[in-house]
Amino acid sequence: ELAAACAPGGFDEAGLKAAAEALVASSGKDDVVRGRALAGWLAAGEAERVTRFEDRLGATMTAERKPRARLMVKATQEAAPAAFAALRREQDRMVELEDQRRAAATVAASVALLRVGHRLAELYDGQKRIRARLDYDDLILGAGRLLDTPGIAPWVLYKLDGGIMHLLLDEAQDTSPEQWKVVERLTEEFFAGDGAVHEQAGSEADGLPLARTVFAVGDPKQSIYRFQRADPAGFKRMQAFFEARVTGAARGWRPVELRQSFRSVRAVLDAVDAVFARQPAADGVVEPGRTLRHEAARIGQAGVVEVWPLAVAEKPDPDDAWVAPVVREPQDDPMGRVADAIAGTLRRWLDEGEMLEAQGRPIRAGDVLILVQRRNAFVGRMARALKMAGVPVAGVDRMALIDQIAVADLVALGRALLLPEDDLTLAAVLKGPIIGLDEAALYRAAVDRRTPEGRMPLIRALRERARGDDELRAAAGTLSKLARAADRMGPYDFYADLLAARGGRQRLVARLGPEAEDAIDEFLNLALAFEQTEPPSLEGFLAWVGRSAVEVKRDLEQGRDEVRIMTVHGAKGLQAPVVFLPDTIRLPRPPAGPVWLEDPAPMLLISPGSADVSDTVRDAQAATAVEDRQEYRRLLYVAMTRAADRLYVCGWHGKPEAPEDSWYALVQGALAGMAAPAEMVLPGGIAGPGWRLTCPQDGAVERKAAEVAEPDVVTVGLPAALHPDRGVPPEPVPSRPLAPSRPDDDPPPARSPLGDAGVRHFRRGRLVHRLLQVLPDLDPEARAGAARRFLAAPAHGLASDEVEVLAAEVEAVLMHPDFAPIFGPGSRAEVPLGAVIGSRVVSGAVDRLLISADRVLVVDYKTDRPPPSDPDRVARHYLRQMAAYRAVLRRIYPGRQVETALVWTDGPSLMHLPDRLLDRWAPDPDPGDLLEHPG
Repeated sequence: ELAAACAPGGFDEAGLKAAAEALVASSGKDDVVRGRALAGWLAAGEAERVTRFEDRLGATMTAERKPRARLMVKATQEAAPAAFAALRREQDRMVELEDQRRAAATVAASVALLRVGHRLAELYDGQKRIRARLDYDDLILGAGRLLDTPGIAPWVLYKLDGGIMHLLLDEAQDTSPEQWKVVERLTEEFFAGDGAVHEQAGSEADGLPLARTVFAVGDPKQSIYRFQRADPAGFKRMQAFFEARVTGAARGWRPVELRQSFRSVRAVLDAVDAVFARQPAADGVVEPGRTLRHEAARIGQAGVVEVWPLAVAEKPDPDDAWVAPVVREPQDDPMGRVADAIAGTLRRWLDEGEMLEAQGRPIRAGDVLILVQRRNAFVGRMARALKMAGVPVAGVDRMALIDQIAVADLVALGRALLLPEDDLTLAAVLKGPIIGLDEAALYRAAVDRRTPEGRMPLIRALRERARGDDELRAAAGTLSKLARAADRMGPYDFYADLLAARGGRQRLVARLGPEAEDAIDEFLNLALAFEQTEPPSLEGFLAWVGRSAVEVKRDLEQGRDEVRIMTVHGAKGLQAPVVFLPDTIRLPRPPAGPVWLEDPAPMLLISPGSADVSDTVRDAQAATAVEDRQEYRRLLYVAMTRAADRLYVCGWHGKPEAPEDSWYALVQGALAGMAAPAEMVLPGGIAGPGWRLTCPQDGAVERKAAEVAEPDVVTVGLPAALHPDRGVPPEPVPSRPLAPSRPDDDPPPARSPLGDAGVRHFRRGRLVHRLLQVLPDLDPEARAGAARRFLAAPAHGLASDEVEVLAAEVEAVLMHPDFAPIFGPGSRAEVPLGAVIGSRVVSGAVDRLLISADRVLVVDYKTDRPPPSDPDRVARHYLRQMAAYRAVLRRIYPGRQVETALVWTDGPSLMHLPDRLLDRWAPDPDPGDLLEHPG
């Protein structure tokens, strides 16, 4: 298209030449520049015109590719009207061409995005298949496919149809189209022919339902999950769908509207009705032509709604004289002042016993719910203000752990101990709260570290300069102790010791404030969880934390006497006597990025940049912006209706007036016509006019059953074993109930199955183990042939010479002169053993056992471990194990010689274990257990 627009005949060349001449002759400087550029473009060849197209475009379009408001100065327009008309036609052509260019750029970017997204989806699906996992969408889409797949769906629906009598659907306003599709498929026989009456249906005589029913509960005003494709219009659409199906089957259809609220008092409900009686608040919340009216079930119960003055950023007074910037001036923080105002108000309520009149008791911390639109800096600032004021707070409902400063300090310390040559990380740790060097001390450690060999690492400089510097000596000593602890401890033990015994928690909280406590606790929980599934390695733990971007989710449902800070989405379905709405100024962000279109066909579109947004994408973004504002208002409805007795609306802004359409402006505008004005002076330096709407306590006080009468208190004495002035009975040895003792040490590491040699040894060991299990049960004459047939199977991937060698080695083990009987008739495989030896409970199973009149032979197989060269090099774990088996067999068969051996399948080879080796590792018997054992 661009080449065609530059080719001869593709544009009004004569008109553009006249326009260029008129612009060059114009009195306007900008006209002259554009005229010369256009003339140069016209003088260029056809190929060069394409590369210099911006010169032509600039004649009629701005740098932002928008039409110029003035094409030439007025005098030039009057002097050359034909040239001006040609330039106007050229501008129309450029606008059309620019629309086509933006559309082409959008198509190219969208295709690229779809290719990348398709590949990512393939990789993601592959990872799910490997792990045999399903995500949330898989559950929904998989159910939909199951109910739609030809050849499968009819049978599935038939089986389900035999067991479904009623369908109950809760929170139906948050149902996505994919979920509605499942509902539609499950109920399509409910109102069709014979399917309308279920075989389990009752009769008029027994009073049970005669037919199937659908019962759906939903409130489109509370639809706030568009990011999960929930749509209030979808609820209304399905309501109409079921109405048509039910009435078409001549069945009863009963839409029931619930107006009465059992949660909130009249003052809160009046405020809600007033806010959403006006535009634009009603748009997206209340159906056109209808009025929102709530009826309070809690008649005569006291309540209050307050709109606090807005916290506005104050401009600093300019200094008359220039002052050297050596003292940091405090910056005004309106967000922090709102947090301080809420925390100060709550502290005063708790101190003065502020009454919750409707319930006839003082307000408690657990009565308060602080709701925000999304997790932001205010959440942390609010938690800090509450803790500084001594108000119990449950923390936040979600926490990105790695973003917490306390966690960053702990992770940096671990990295510095693992790699002390990382100067930047080590410097951050030295100046952090755990080590606590000041700027001057860090400077003394880090300055002038050049040597003939290069720059000296900071850790080495710290150690060398610590000799004559007490601060550096203490820092170096602390690092050395922590490094030794990290070497011998797992991540949980290391950090628990650091934070408790070494005072790390106290230092972090002193530097970062009490809000660091939550992050520290969750970090320790994470370390403990890591050790339950992974090897307890500090390096592995830190890599896991950094890679997984852990977000901690916490259940803040009411139960503890603490203030809760939550998002409105997280509080859906919850309530509280007192609700604060501080995050009321934020407006939805303008839509950007990909857009999804349903018409004329489902498609995903994205523009590569702001200058390339096509009309289709712009129209879709405008429609999305309208839907975002509608859901923003529904979110306000949900937030306000969480309050049972008291609702407080506040906020902060850089200007004195709240943005139009913000929550604050919507509530303030509605209450200004019905609430009483009030001059308010609040903690945090917030003062000014506000609004207060109240309803008095005219009815009986509500009391929960647990608060009506105090339960009888029964005093129960401590058990005798826990009484401080009585002796504690001795613990039985061994402990009861009996439990097998764990080995005192870990087994030696297995040979790695990675690499060519590792794979070969790994496979050989498993094959030998299998042969030693099955061959002893065959006749000796049949063993050789059976072993060769087994090893020659294609699945084992052995060459013919390998088969012969391995079969011969296994046969040599079976025919060993000292232990041939154990693989012969009368021997037993996988024999369980158990006994109490002294204070130990020994329990296990030996691979091979032979019991004769004068001796007992026991053999245990060791697979995937490299065999030692002689018995003296056998790992003590194995020696301790075989000594325990020997002790059990001596207890069971006193007076018989017990001989032990190990078969190393990685070979294979058989190794006899002499008694002199096992005696050292034998479990200690009770004195009464000592017997004379031959040998």
